[in-house]
Amino acid sequence: MLTLFNTLTGKQEPFTPIEPKRVRMYVCGVTVYDYCHIGHARSALVFDVLRRYLEYSGYEVLFVKNFTDVDDKIIRRANEQHVPCDVITSKYIDAYYEDMGKLGIKPASIEPKATEHMAQIIALTDRLTQKGLAYSIDGDVYFQVDKYKDYGRLSKRKLEELQAGARVDVDERKRHPMDFALWKSSKPGEPSWPSPWGAGRPGWHIECSAMSITHLGETFDIHGGGMDLIFPHHENEIAQSCGATGKEFANYWIHNGFVQVNQEKMSKSLGNFFTIREIFEKSEWSEIVTGEILRYFLLSTHYHGPLDFSDQALKEAKSALNGFYDLFIRLNEEGEGSQKAHSEFDLVVGFHRTGFNKAMDSDLNTPIALAELQELRGEINKLLSHGLSSKARKEAREVFRSIGKVLGLFQLEPDQWQFNPLKIVVRDEVTVLDRPSVGISEAASLEKIEKLSDTEINSKIAERLDARKRRDFVKADEIRKSLAAQGIIIEDKPDGTSRWKR
Repeated sequence: MLTLFNTLTGKQEPFTPIEPKRVRMYVCGVTVYDYCHIGHARSALVFDVLRRYLEYSGYEVLFVKNFTDVDDKIIRRANEQHVPCDVITSKYIDAYYEDMGKLGIKPASIEPKATEHMAQIIALTDRLTQKGLAYSIDGDVYFQVDKYKDYGRLSKRKLEELQAGARVDVDERKRHPMDFALWKSSKPGEPSWPSPWGAGRPGWHIECSAMSITHLGETFDIHGGGMDLIFPHHENEIAQSCGATGKEFANYWIHNGFVQVNQEKMSKSLGNFFTIREIFEKSEWSEIVTGEILRYFLLSTHYHGPLDFSDQALKEAKSALNGFYDLFIRLNEEGEGSQKAHSEFDLVVGFHRTGFNKAMDSDLNTPIALAELQELRGEINKLLSHGLSSKARKEAREVFRSIGKVLGLFQLEPDQWQFNPLKIVVRDEVTVLDRPSVGISEAASLEKIEKLSDTEINSKIAERLDARKRRDFVKADEIRKSLAAQGIIIEDKPDGTSRWKR
């Protein structure tokens, strides 16, 4: 049974949706004034995998993720560039889809924009004023936090202890320092909409409450986002939503951890701030990083903890995936099976599939889930050396494909995978090392690789074919590994012959 760590209760709990086999989930999306960074990538991936695993487990998922397309930062960027706000937001929404597409992030079921929900935002704000939970001053409307007795229950802090956090404006007109804006009166050069309090625009927090209630109802299953949103954003969402409806807002609050760069907090001031597109384009990474590699790296740490972004971590993810795709190449080869390998095959697959499910059921423990897949890879490699039929090889590839789909991995055909060969200088020439199973660190440590002649390669190929005919699969695999370590890829053909390339 799936369990999730619920920030609201502070513990890992069994997941029980409001409706059997149907999940309603809302995740706070991006403010579209700039390109997405690696922190956005992590949050998007975490909830993409949660959605995928829920669907894999038999749930129908209604997933809503918004765009904040009216905000101080958007207005400032538009004024700096002397263009309307929608020019800025359209540009970065398009960029968002491009970046998420590279990462294999599935679009949400519904992706609402704040500017398309002004009627709902105004209605919710009015509802709060009518209930005496909000007040207006000179065209601004504030939520009065001391009127909501449970304020602070998500962040586990008492009202008198709270400090003004992100996007909390200092305003002497407020009745309490922590009161937050639901509606802001219009200022010159800003977009505005008519309201009962005069022309203006919404505060940051009210838009998410209005959009989630509109599309998911007054109470839904899961609300998610990064840990930086716990306070004040999600705390304020709970206060205004529960205050307006008198009902619980969301039953499970899921938050992903921060991203660090080389064990330091990521920030522009430290110069270690990377957008997603910079990671794909940066010269030292462009030979390594693909969307699948970045996914594997992001999943290698549990979503609730901090994630350390580094060159070495990317290389390790690349090396791990090389090993999987190397296996998939072998699984595409024809083979004759032994009874012993067949009997072990079903047991091995069943054992590790169960292990994968248990890991994912335990609060989406993707590092353990990946470890199960790595162990399965090793077991299948062993079975191949003992003899595995073509039918079993096909089944094994499908196992990796179906389980990997939950994580967004292993969906490429082996010939689509870019092993991105490492260049190693040997004497006065460059030899390309294209061995998938050799890790990056191992490869980099090699000082010298003898370059084989075509005659020597053909001799090794013939020796390997002879070993396969004698069913000496251990010897055949040793030869294949030896050649691959020297940059030679073998492609076995259905007729029993082989061809090779450097």
